[in-house]
Amino acid sequence: MRSLTPGSLPAGYGPPHIRRIYQLPFGGGGRTVAIVSAFHYPTAEADLAEYRRTYGLPPCTTANGCFDQVYATGVQPPVDAGWALESAIDIEAVSASCPRCRIVLVEAASDVIGDLLNAVTVARTGVPGVFPPAKFISMSWGDGENPVQPVIDPTYFDFPGVAFVASSGNTGGVPDWPALSKFVTAAGGTRINEVANPVPGPQRTRPRPYYETAWSGSGSGCTQFQPKPVWQADTICPTTRTSVDVSALADPTTGISIYTTTPTPDNQTGWLIAGGTSVASPLIAGIYAQAGNPGPNDRPNSYPYANRRFFWDINVGTAGAFSAGLGYDAPTGVGSPRGVRGFRR
Repeated sequence: MRSLTPGSLPAGYGPPHIRRIYQLPFGGGGRTVAIVSAFHYPTAEADLAEYRRTYGLPPCTTANGCFDQVYATGVQPPVDAGWALESAIDIEAVSASCPRCRIVLVEAASDVIGDLLNAVTVARTGVPGVFPPAKFISMSWGDGENPVQPVIDPTYFDFPGVAFVASSGNTGGVPDWPALSKFVTAAGGTRINEVANPVPGPQRTRPRPYYETAWSGSGSGCTQFQPKPVWQADTICPTTRTSVDVSALADPTTGISIYTTTPTPDNQTGWLIAGGTSVASPLIAGIYAQAGNPGPNDRPNSYPYANRRFFWDINVGTAGAFSAGLGYDAPTGVGSPRGVRGFRR
């Protein structure tokens, strides 16, 4: 476990950096972000407390009503080191992008897709007496595309007024489902760059010293089976959905700091640096929450397309066979957040 000298902060990007990079307020009070993960993360509340204490965020505990850890079936799942690490990334990334949000960690019985989808339903409907239905749901997991998915999508994701966000994948050009669903916001990945002079183009207006390029590992491209949403008008994939929609920090070499005392698969504990679109999804879900509750009849994944001026247009970098460029592109979508205005009507 890494120890910190008094007054120092962990390596990697933390909440102050995330707020500065994406020009975020210190808000989110009264809104619930649900994290859908698998298996059990036994030290979740204690680790979250240390993370938030280190960065000067308000306490978020079960006792004060800010944090809940819920078993989707009502029975505690077994512990899995990899999924515990994923859950740590998720709850701490939401803390970074929405410091006053209520956080609910919904633990699926296993990482079988059916169990994960059951946990999505629990997150959306809430648990009476425990937490209310969540309007913002992050899913940092994915599966390969198949023709059954568009058939089952409506059962789990066709709910206006709920912002579903999912990781686009970490395979560099091959997008994952459920991010591919037309009802879900696909969160792609970027690399944070800290240099004196940003790249030419629209990013020149970004406050120094940060700008972003597409992360090479970001899952992106054309779906085989998913219909194209009416608000997506690109010609990259003329008849099917294009992934991604929006992007945020994901490159592990410029990753976020996280804290966990549940040993990782390679037996690490303490302060670590994490990346992947598993970071981007909870960051984006938290920003949706900061923006306010969606309209009850709205499709929140359409908001970024109607508010493109509130995103940084990322025009450098590649992911698989796809390149970032001016305007909408497959690796980064409409871009990365410039405040919260792009995530509301």
